[in-house]
Amino acid sequence: MADEKTGTILLTGITGFIAKRIAHDLLARGYHVRGSLRSPGRAAEVRAALNIKEGDPRLTFVELDLSSDDGWSEAMVGVDALIHTASPFPMAMPKDENDLIRPAVDGTLRALRAAQEAGVKRIILTSSVVAIMHADRPAGTLAGPEDWTDINHPTASAYVKSKTLAERAAWDFAKEHPEIALTAVNPGLVVGEPLDAQYGTSLNVIERILLGGDPAVPEIGFPIVDVADVSRLHVEALELPDTAGKRIVAAGDYVTMPQISRLLKAEFPDRKIATRIAPKLLLRLLGLFDPAIKMVLPQVGFFTPMNNEETKALYGMDFTPMKEAVLASARYVLATKG
Repeated sequence: MADEKTGTILLTGITGFIAKRIAHDLLARGYHVRGSLRSPGRAAEVRAALNIKEGDPRLTFVELDLSSDDGWSEAMVGVDALIHTASPFPMAMPKDENDLIRPAVDGTLRALRAAQEAGVKRIILTSSVVAIMHADRPAGTLAGPEDWTDINHPTASAYVKSKTLAERAAWDFAKEHPEIALTAVNPGLVVGEPLDAQYGTSLNVIERILLGGDPAVPEIGFPIVDVADVSRLHVEALELPDTAGKRIVAAGDYVTMPQISRLLKAEFPDRKIATRIAPKLLLRLLGLFDPAIKMVLPQVGFFTPMNNEETKALYGMDFTPMKEAVLASARYVLATKG
């Protein structure tokens, strides 16, 4: 890694909820950030979120697409490391799961191949805990960085498969090119305070509960993590050699959707927030009309707490408490969407 005051990081998918925070933290540490956009028209949005004026050389942009080779070689010129966050993140199942899987796998390989050909050796990949969780294991067993999702598991949606196969492809590529030092960061459900209101689908769970659109909530659970913690795990990986070759579990507390609903109802008692657990039959009926509900149906009653001890030891950190992270999201959503 070059001197941190002059190091340039190519950050793919810079308009994303996680990526914007990573860009903020990279700039705060003195790095230069080259952010990739699918549409150059969103550069102003990113500058505003990061409070960076147009023309500031610390933040530049390149136009890249996961499905095209155009521009990747040029984007890598002068780059010291790659942080690859860009990946499709749907709120509904595609009709053909390959419409989601292929762009995720091919886009990851396209980014890694361009980095390798340019001599960029340090790569941080944003994966997901869903690439770890979905497998049969004894009751009470925590899932950790050595575990992999079984893509044939009944709870493995197209999104789960896309993240799992994309990360496996990245590790296979790194194995073929031992000069590459790869770290995969595997976040849980990412919450916390966004840098702007363009946070996409990341806070949809919190937003949906707060806006009272459902009569009951599904009994599904997920490891949860604050966006600030996720960003730290990406940025500090650049400076922690021991993270190379590792999968980093980026998840704090394990929480269920009914627990989140009860927390939000207690904090905002005047809002119409459902706390009743939805029977599976009701979810099946609602899923006929709501693609988001249909997508989570296989995960009802499937609970997989995570083992994050190695992460805490490597980074010397504790994760932001679930309540603090969830309420930060909720306050932001209410301030921007009412």
